[in-house]
Amino acid sequence: MSALPVNALVRTLAAAGVVVALAACTVGPDYVRPSAPTPAAFKEAPAQASTAALPAGKWWSIYNDATLDQLVSQVQVNNQSLAASAARVREAEALAKAAGGPAYPSVGVGSFKSGQRNENDFGLGVSWDLDLWGRIRRDVEAHRASAQASQADLAGATLSMQARLVQSYFALREDDASIALLERAADVGTRWHTMVQNQYAQGQASSANVADALVRASSAQLQLADAKSGRAQLEHAIAVMLGKAPADFSIAPAPFDVAVPSIPSGVPATLLERRPDVVASERRMAAANARIGVAKAETLPSISLAAGIGVRRGPTGTVDAHAPLFAGGRLEAGEENANAAYSEAVANYRQTVLDAYREVEDGLVVTSTLDGTAQLHADAAKAATEADRVMQNQYREGVADYPAVVDAANTALNAVRGDLDVRRRRLDASVNLIVALGGGWQPEAEPAKEATAAR
Repeated sequence: MSALPVNALVRTLAAAGVVVALAACTVGPDYVRPSAPTPAAFKEAPAQASTAALPAGKWWSIYNDATLDQLVSQVQVNNQSLAASAARVREAEALAKAAGGPAYPSVGVGSFKSGQRNENDFGLGVSWDLDLWGRIRRDVEAHRASAQASQADLAGATLSMQARLVQSYFALREDDASIALLERAADVGTRWHTMVQNQYAQGQASSANVADALVRASSAQLQLADAKSGRAQLEHAIAVMLGKAPADFSIAPAPFDVAVPSIPSGVPATLLERRPDVVASERRMAAANARIGVAKAETLPSISLAAGIGVRRGPTGTVDAHAPLFAGGRLEAGEENANAAYSEAVANYRQTVLDAYREVEDGLVVTSTLDGTAQLHADAAKAATEADRVMQNQYREGVADYPAVVDAANTALNAVRGDLDVRRRRLDASVNLIVALGGGWQPEAEPAKEATAAR
C-alpha cells in the first residue's frame, strides 16, 4: 500500500466514479418471460358464458350476504397464518433492500493498514467494491423478484384462507337448515310414535309398528345431534380462521338462502396476471434468471477501492484488482447451477400455468354439472315432501299401511337434505372456480406483463 496526498485521494475516488460509469455493463441474460401454453378460450365454458373478468377486490360480495362480508373482511387482519406470511414478505423486502447496499461506498471508523510498511493506523475509512459487471445490480434484481414472489404467495394464501372461510360458512348455513329440518322431523317422529302407541292400545297397530315409530323418532334425534355437533365444529374452525378463541365467538343461526351466482370466466390469458401462484412462479423464474448474471460476474475480474484518513499517517488509499484464474471448477459450477436453476424455474412456471388452466376447466365442468342437476334435486325434494304428506293422511284414513308411511317419510327427509347438499356443493364449486380464476386479486406492479416472447 502507498500513502496518497488528500488531492490524489480525491482524484482517485473521482476516477473510480468515472470507471463505474464507463464500465457499468451487466453480464447475464436480460429477463424475457418465456412462453407458456395459452388457449384462446376455455374448453368447458358455456356457449353463452361471459368473458368478463372477476372484479378486483372483495370477490365474496358476489354472494350478497352481510354476515359473510363481515367475517371475510376480518381474515386478512386477524388470521395468524396470514400474519406469518406477511412477515415473510417483509423479510424478503428487507433482503432486497440489503442487496443494494454494496453498490455504495462503505464508511466506518476503526483500524486499518496504511503507509508503505502497512503500519497499523486508526481513523476514518472508506471501501468500495466497483460493480463492474453488474453483479450487485443482478443480485438486487433477483431479490426484488423474490420479494414480489413473496407478495404473490401472501395473496395466494389470503385467497385460499378466504375461500376456506366462505365454504365453512356455507357448510354452517347448510347445517342450520338441516338442524331446522331435523328438529321438525324429530318433533313429528315423537308425535307419530305417540299416535302409533295409541293405535296399538286400541288394537289398530302392531307392536312392530310401535317399534318402527320409535326407531324413526330416535333416528331423527341422532341425526339432529350430529348436525348440531358439526355446526359447532364449523363455528370453532371459523373462529380460529379469524384469530379468535372458539369460546369468544359465535354465529347466530340463519336461513340457508344464499343464491348461487354466475361466475364470469374471463379469458385464459388473464390467469397469467390474476392467479397469485402463477405470478409467484413467474417472479421466481425472473429471480433465477438474474442469478445467472450474479454467477457469471463471479468469474470476471473485480476492483476494490479503499481510502482513509488515519491518526498517524493521514490520508491513504489503495486500489486492489483481482482476476480469478483457477478455483477448482467452483465458479464454473456456480454458473452451471444458476443456468440449471433457471431451466427448473421455467419448467415449474409452465407447469403452474397448465395446472391453472386445468383447475379452471375442472371448475367449469363441476359448476355446469351441478347447475344442470340442481332443479332435478329441487323437484325431487318437493315431490317427496308432498308424497310424505299424502301418505300420512292416507294412513290416518286407513288407506295406506305403516311401512309405506315410514318409507315416504324417510324418502322426503333424505330428498330435502339432498337438495340442501346440492345447493351447498354448488356454492362450494363457485368458490373453487373463483379461486381457480385468481379471485379478485390484482398484482400491484403486474410484473408478469414485462415481456411475452419465448426465450
